[in-house]
Amino acid sequence: MSANLDQLKVTAKIIRADILRSTTAAGSGHPSSSLSATEVVTALYFGGFMKHDAKNPRWPDRDRFILSKGHAAPVLYAALAESGYFPKADLLTLRKLGSPLEGHPNYKRLGGVEASTGSLGQGLSIGVGQALAARVDKKDFRVFVMTGDGELGEGQIWEAAATAGKYKLDNLVCIVDRNHFQQTGAAEDVLNMDPIDGKFAAFGWHTITINGNDMGEVVQAFQRAQEFKGQPTCIVSLTHKGQGILPLLEKLGDTNFHGKPLPEKYLEEALALVK
Repeated sequence: MSANLDQLKVTAKIIRADILRSTTAAGSGHPSSSLSATEVVTALYFGGFMKHDAKNPRWPDRDRFILSKGHAAPVLYAALAESGYFPKADLLTLRKLGSPLEGHPNYKRLGGVEASTGSLGQGLSIGVGQALAARVDKKDFRVFVMTGDGELGEGQIWEAAATAGKYKLDNLVCIVDRNHFQQTGAAEDVLNMDPIDGKFAAFGWHTITINGNDMGEVVQAFQRAQEFKGQPTCIVSLTHKGQGILPLLEKLGDTNFHGKPLPEKYLEEALALVK
């Protein structure tokens, strides 16, 4: 496991660098929201927790990953490119006219994308439907959904949570990227949803709280979720928005840095931080 953990950490650095390069090249996007989620997405795609095949993106028995916080598309695109779904050079076409790498994931345009997301609050409902479909079709695939913490203010999230608990969907894992910020400020100030784990538990979920920027804790959480039966699992992933380049964001005077790319003049400094 230690060798695999070391490799996952190396891959996470590659993903971070690709997030920075692609959003700076685009001149728009959400690098800080993507950087907070890097360890979780890296562990899913490269840690052996998710069955997927870049050569057969619509393989019926694949596991599904739904990025409900669709504005963090750069982390998903970086993982898909690193997995071989499309050439890595295409990452630099992010948000360019004609590119399938749209600002939010588009299921119809890019293999490996499981849902068109970006209208916040909808991803968990889609995941519940897919998890129920697996049960109906007698398939053993699993469904992973990542939400943001600000996104939990959407009522649809809790309708989905209640439904998943009712049907005891133990093939469903929701990861809350708890980076403490949303577009307009601190998530707790906009609408405090604490305790997040307690709310999911009240709806019948098994809950795990981790440091989501610690690869070892992320891997252990997915192992526990894989082994747990009888309830859906919620992983509350405590992260930092802009993880990897926090010193630079502090220097720029904005640790939220929501919805804007790093100016090109700071790119090399940022890449040196994530190496």
